Amino acid sequence: MSMIQVQEALDTILSKIKFKGVEKVPLSQALGRVLAEDVVSRVNNPPLDNSAMDGYALIAEDIQSATPENPVKLEVVEEIAAGYTAKGILKPGQAMRIMTGAPIPSGANAVLMQEDTQKDGNNILCLDKADVEENIRLAGEDVKIGEEVIKKGTTLSPAHIGMMAVVGRSQIAVGQRPIVSILSTGDEILELDETPEGPQIFNSNGHMLAAQIKSAGGLPVYLGIAKDTEKDLMEKFESALKADVVVSSGGVSVGDYDLVKSSLQKMGQDMLFWKVAMKPGKPLAFGRIGDTPIFGLPGNPVSSFVSFEQFVRPSLRKTMGCSDLSHKTVQAKLTRTIHKKPGRLHFLSSIVSWADGEYTVTPAGEQGSGILKSAANANGLLIFPLEAAEIKQGQEVAVQLLG
Repeated sequence: MSMIQVQEALDTILSKIKFKGVEKVPLSQALGRVLAEDVVSRVNNPPLDNSAMDGYALIAEDIQSATPENPVKLEVVEEIAAGYTAKGILKPGQAMRIMTGAPIPSGANAVLMQEDTQKDGNNILCLDKADVEENIRLAGEDVKIGEEVIKKGTTLSPAHIGMMAVVGRSQIAVGQRPIVSILSTGDEILELDETPEGPQIFNSNGHMLAAQIKSAGGLPVYLGIAKDTEKDLMEKFESALKADVVVSSGGVSVGDYDLVKSSLQKMGQDMLFWKVAMKPGKPLAFGRIGDTPIFGLPGNPVSSFVSFEQFVRPSLRKTMGCSDLSHKTVQAKLTRTIHKKPGRLHFLSSIVSWADGEYTVTPAGEQGSGILKSAANANGLLIFPLEAAEIKQGQEVAVQLLG
């Protein structure tokens, strides 16, 4: 099976990924979920014209000549607190004390802020003029009845939660979260509480992938470590297939002990590809057993990390109905010249900065597929084009923003 390009690999994967379904959750549990309906307001916000600050509701024309040297005196006839409405109608020559958020009384067309007044018994002295509608928030200024306030497919942020509360939604329809099995492979891999000897290493990939799955919105199920035998691999994968998506790391290269592909094929996997023209992450397998997508990610930690972000994250987002599947990509100026061999698309762990209206990007140290420290220090992935051999300092490059 020949090596395919990154975009072809992603298109192939996404063509096989299905939307999982919809569920309703209380608003308190909606943060980070993907909205499965358009949210339309059933109310105006604010419901009535109201005051933007503490001050006095009045008729703007009454105080057009007001200055600190020649204040205009108005009779204070009522006080209005937030949540209450005025009992009377404001007449020329009068003012009403009003608090922030309180409805504007009939007859008033402006609010003079408290700092521009002085008390004078039951009157106030207005020290400045006011324009019509000054310091007034109009009914429906934020949201109008029938207005679409959040679109289907949006990943819900704290501000979205606040907006749904504004329009009175206590429950919301969201995409179901995919359950994702995680299986690490290799005789050299140990659990974190074991003691390594010689070439043995801790299972960083399993825990990193669980965190990436959570970050993408999925529900990780960690199945531990499979040894480098077809028997153990097939037993572990049999259990993994209870999930919506299966993600394994290691065992997809061309070594004698890279048995993941052969084990899955014996279990009936339809293998769609297993090599992608990218670095890190060339040995990446994707296929299905029945309707269950299976990702065989490389064992090197940076390769596993990058492969997840390019292929698994968009897939999980699609299962939830997300409108934005991948990380945001921006153009950034490169701070130093970089080189590579043509023929593969490279993703470089990088540090992205914003200053003076533009992004700049610097590769974050060594870029080996086993050097996770650089990825841990990065906040972006610089995309080094397939056939390019050099990008000079000062040139613009595409960068995926992580997080």
